[in-house]
This record gives sequence, C-alpha cells and structure tokens, in this order.
Amino acid sequence: MKPFHKFLLSLFSGLLLSIGWPERGFPVLLFAGFVPLLIVEYEQWKNRANNHASGFLPYIIITFVTWLALTTWWVAISTPIGIAATIIVNTSLVGGAFYLFHVTHRRLPGTWAAYTALTAYVLTAEFIHLRWDLNFPWLNLGNGFAAYPKWIQWYEYTGIFGGSLWIMLVNILLFLFVRDRILLKTCSRTVAVRMAATLVIIIVPIGISLSMYNSYTEKINPVDVVVVQPNLDPYNEQYELDPMVVTDRMLALATEKADSAADFAVFPESAIQEYIFEDQIEFSPSIARLRAFNLKYSHMNTITGISSRKVFAPGEPLSATARKFRDADRYYDSYNTALFVAHNGMLQKYHKSKLTPGVENMPYLNVFPFLKKFAIDLGGTTGSLGVHPDQTPFVIRNGLKVAPCICYESVYGEFMNRFIQNGANVIFVITNDGWWGNTAGHRQHLLFSSIRAIETRRSIARSANTGISCFVNQRGDISQRTAYWVPAAIRQKINANDKITFYVKHGDYIGRFFIVVAGLFAAFTLYLSLRKRKSAI
Repeated sequence: MKPFHKFLLSLFSGLLLSIGWPERGFPVLLFAGFVPLLIVEYEQWKNRANNHASGFLPYIIITFVTWLALTTWWVAISTPIGIAATIIVNTSLVGGAFYLFHVTHRRLPGTWAAYTALTAYVLTAEFIHLRWDLNFPWLNLGNGFAAYPKWIQWYEYTGIFGGSLWIMLVNILLFLFVRDRILLKTCSRTVAVRMAATLVIIIVPIGISLSMYNSYTEKINPVDVVVVQPNLDPYNEQYELDPMVVTDRMLALATEKADSAADFAVFPESAIQEYIFEDQIEFSPSIARLRAFNLKYSHMNTITGISSRKVFAPGEPLSATARKFRDADRYYDSYNTALFVAHNGMLQKYHKSKLTPGVENMPYLNVFPFLKKFAIDLGGTTGSLGVHPDQTPFVIRNGLKVAPCICYESVYGEFMNRFIQNGANVIFVITNDGWWGNTAGHRQHLLFSSIRAIETRRSIARSANTGISCFVNQRGDISQRTAYWVPAAIRQKINANDKITFYVKHGDYIGRFFIVVAGLFAAFTLYLSLRKRKSAI
C-alpha cells in the first residue's frame, strides 16, 4: 500500500470519529472509526521487517489531530493556546496507546493477544485522562453515545468504560472482517460468523438498553426546582457589571417562576460577582439579597456559584495553591465555590475539585511552581484554585441531600459517584458555558449530564449562565431545554432517589481491570524486545 493511501485511510478514520461524535453526530460511525487506521497498522505490521515502529506514528497523528480539531476546535474561542494543548496532550496519550499497540503487535504472536493489548492500552489511556493534572476526558469513547441515552441505560452498571469497551471491540471485529474478506480475499464460514457476531454485539446491548429504558420507573419523591439562566456575557458583562446588578437580575428571573411551593432556586457558576472572603461572608450584600429572597416564600432555598477566598491563620499549614497578599505577609486560597443558602439563613459551601487545566489548575504545580504565572485568564479567579477535601453534598431538611456539581465536574463519572455514596439524592449542575459561543462545546457539555443521570439514577437540574439550562430525569432524558444566549427561568418537579447503582458502588472497575492487562502486555512486550536485542548481539 502506498503512503498516500495510508494517509487517506488515516484521515478517513479521523473524519469518521468526528462525524460520529455528539452532539449532532451519529454514533454508529464510532463502531468503524478506527477501522481505516487499523488497516494502516496492519500494512505496517506486514512489512515490519522493512520499517521501524515509528513509521506508524505519522498516521496516528493524522487520525487524532483530525478528530480532535474537528470536535474540539471551539476551545480556541476562549483560549487559542488551549486547543493546541488539547490536541497535543490527547494525541500523545490516546494516540500513544495506538503506538504502543503497534510495538506490541510487532512482538506478540497471535491476533487476539495483540488486539486485546490495543483495547487495554486505549482504556488505560482513558483512565489516566480522568485522573492526571492534564485531564481532558471529553473525548473518552464512552461519551460518544451521550446524545442517545436510550442506547446506554446499562451505563448504570458499567459507566462510560462500558461504552469505550463496546466501541473498541466492534472496531476490532469489523477490522478483522475487512482484513479477511477484502484484503486477504478469504471467504469462509469463520469470516461470516465473525460478521454475524459483530452485528449481535452492536444490536444486543442496544436492545437490552431499550428494554431497561422502557421498564424504568422513577419513584415519586418530588423536589420542586426553579432554574435560572441569567445570560450574562462572560467577556463583556458578567465580570464588569456592578455585582448587585447581576444579583438583582437573577433574582428577578427567579421571581417569575417562584412561589411558596418551590423548594429551590438554582443559579449558575460564578453567579455572585463579589469576591467574598469566607470569614466575612455574613457581611455580603449579595448573600443578604439571597436570604431575603428565600424568606419571601414558605420554604425556598438557593444554590449559587461564587468566587470565594479563605485566609490562612498565622502558623496554619499552607496548601500548594496558597497565594500571598501583595501588601501583607499573609496567605489565602481562592475557590470556585457552590454556596447553599438555606431558608433559615444557614450556609454550606462546596469548593470545586475537578479543575479545568490551565485555567483553574496549573498542572503539577508542586513540581513546576513557575507555571503559576502562565494561568489563562477567563475572567473571575484565575490560577490554581483550592479544592474541597471530599465530594460533600449539601444537607437539606428531611434528610434530602443535593450534590453540587460545578461545571467541568460533570464530565467525571466516578468522581460524581462519591457525592452519591455520601448520600446525595439529586444533582444540581451549575456552570457558565458562555466562553465558547454558540458552538458544539456547550451542547456536548450538556449531554454529559444525561450520562451522569443514567450512571447514578439521579435526577439533575442544570443551570448554565448562557445556556443550555434544563432538567434531566433518571433515564437521561432532557426536558425544558432552554435556548442558548437567552435569559430564562424554568421550573419542574424532579424526583429524589436513594438507590445505589452498581456503577456508583464499584466505579470504574472496567478501567482498573484493563490497567492490569495493559501492564502485563507492556511488560511482556519489553521482555520480548530485550530478549530479541540480546540475541542479536
């Protein structure tokens, strides 16, 4: 096969993955997205005696750069350097899994051993992407079905790693069919059986999911929620208006829907524009307004986003993210905070803990402290923020607990599980989503809430500054979806739930299993490489 044909196949892989990606893509294409790239790898493997393993790298780069550029280009709207970093990091990590597979394939005998290694390497890369400081698991394969919640009801048992495994298995089976039937021109019963098995593996999980979807019934346990979408332009308005003007605008919207039967009013991330020191929060005019709003109704509570700061007491151990006051020998931490203002005026705080790399968290600050000064400024508090010690839900009256999910945290399944393990009955997502304009970015972010609802079987109320705000039921269905870039207030009763799903209980066990498998394959590959090198001496 000529290099130009390999280039076209690699490009085609990237295009298939992009066209299959939500929010407007058709995810069936993801089942074949890696097939062209695997054909290229097979051609490289066949001629391994005449080429080096690194010869496969350019084709990996073509596939992943195409996929990433076409699906996450909107990152460049908020920060041009961000899209470059996104492409480089994701290509290095997940593309690196394909390169390691190629190295393993050149060493291991047997087809299934090599392709099992590929699956293990990819899922390990996805597992890492959920946990390291350079995290951007936006394109983890299991997210690809987010727009089709009826297909993935079984995520309550597997989380998104079940979807990633599903995609990889089907891609490998389709490639083997193409290899045998088209490249090798084999026409045998084995080839036919393999194709039939591929169709079964696609259809059966969807059938099971449809059955689960149609039979799932929520227990009636209503929580009456008002969600506010103030629609403040984060570039020209939100951080420049008088904080009281911002607060009053949001409360006016909430008043349109609120009455004495409502339980909550939910405002978005960074809705309160005062920079509040937490030991002085009782003196905040914005908080006073929220308390007054609550008292207008029988049992109203509010949850809102704020930027808060904690001053370290003299002699108190400093965190890695502590900042020094310019004019005093004192230190403080900054937080992206969710604040619960109870009807009786009591306050509870939760500090965002899954931070956006480069904006809220400079990667590996303990190792590279000089990176602090390169933080990207998107308004509000910048630099590395402090985090909460645990995913602690807000405790409401009558035992109800609410998980306050701030923006980027809604991308992380196992992270959100901890809120549920700590007793959360419903989830409130508060986010901004105005940084990327009317692009796929905010729509993709919205769909992650559907996945979290299925994994946890928790109803979700979502308040986004510029949209899309909505409610999500325990099957992942989105209702009252607001228009983007339009002020709005919506209201709905959502059901609280106290049942613990298998996935909430066991987390990303599929990812952990494949980490072990990947480690074994990588170690065996290294052993075979060293033995070959020793025998060649």
